[in-house]
Amino acid sequence: MKFRFGLLPRVLLAIALGVACGFFLPGWATRIALTFNALFGQFLEFVIPLLILGLVAPGIADLGRSAGRLLALTAALAYAFTLFSGFGTYFAGRALFPALLSGSEAALPAGGETLGAYFTVQMPPVMGVMSALVLAFVLGLGMAYTQSVRLKEVMDEFKRIIELVIARVIIPLLPFYIFGIFLSMTRSGQVAGVLGVFVKLILVIFCMTVILLLLQFTIAGVAARKNPLRMLRTMLTAYVTALGTQSSAATIPVTLAQTVKLGVRPELASFVVPLCATIHLSGSMMKIVACALAVSMIAGLDLPTATFAGFILLLAVTMVAAPGVPGGAIMAALGLLESMLGFDETLAGLMIATYIAMDSFGTATNVTGDGAVAVIVDAVDRRRKRRQPAERS
Repeated sequence: MKFRFGLLPRVLLAIALGVACGFFLPGWATRIALTFNALFGQFLEFVIPLLILGLVAPGIADLGRSAGRLLALTAALAYAFTLFSGFGTYFAGRALFPALLSGSEAALPAGGETLGAYFTVQMPPVMGVMSALVLAFVLGLGMAYTQSVRLKEVMDEFKRIIELVIARVIIPLLPFYIFGIFLSMTRSGQVAGVLGVFVKLILVIFCMTVILLLLQFTIAGVAARKNPLRMLRTMLTAYVTALGTQSSAATIPVTLAQTVKLGVRPELASFVVPLCATIHLSGSMMKIVACALAVSMIAGLDLPTATFAGFILLLAVTMVAAPGVPGGAIMAALGLLESMLGFDETLAGLMIATYIAMDSFGTATNVTGDGAVAVIVDAVDRRRKRRQPAERS
């Protein structure tokens, strides 16, 4: 069997090498790594608006063209769970992180030797992030309303190009980018505090994902009058599979099989599960919000609740149709992190590294929660069908 060295091992190796090399690598070699980071950072700034336009517009068009009560119910439940995860994570983080991250505020200010890139090349984006997001909404809703075939084909081709850029350029180069970030932080004496935050954050987010799944299946249990713990245990097979694949799309066959075992009708599960693989992102939302809040706190950014509320509302839409590759959601979120929360290149790099380190947990949470959404939709639809004969009589 061919061994696959996935993105998570590569990112962890990049972090370890960055820390280790920071203690002995000469200044000229460090500056080469920082030059790569400067160029890659400029490329990211250029690509982010195109990424948002290429992913969000076709995703909205696909959702809009699929009509029906079940679509509306599934989309509403998925969006509600995603928003609940985002706001719940934010308020839980506000309560827990000040004590948890106490003493970490000095993790980012420079305290040692700082070096710069040899050179960089300016790559100004063709439009701003918010302009790209608004244009994506306008085009997506317009294509759905007018049933535009030609424009939809063009946008689908554009989406495939963006997905190739992510899968063949950005994702393979990310470990080198993260290596440069941790190399620089080690040289400047910041890395110990940052790694301490990493470990704390991973433990807290894992505990929060367990609580989120318990809440989702409790709601599903009430709707379907079933034991939530038994249903959650049935979905553990999908959870474990998603830990390995790091992709909701790749886990669809297993998620579908386990959802049918929950008592959901096969024809309904075949509709809800693939749809939720794209639009139900409560686990990804939890990771991004928790990481963004923690990073902003240790960076000393004083962000009001209203700013984070707007960020969460837009993030829930922006992540829709994120490509089925590890790290796709954080790539789609980078524009909002920079434009709404004021993250610079270093903070964005920390977000990427932290997110990818927990990518499996978020994907597994998304996939497992898909089963809860399917159970609720099935229960509501069964009640509606039982009421219809009574109303006719």
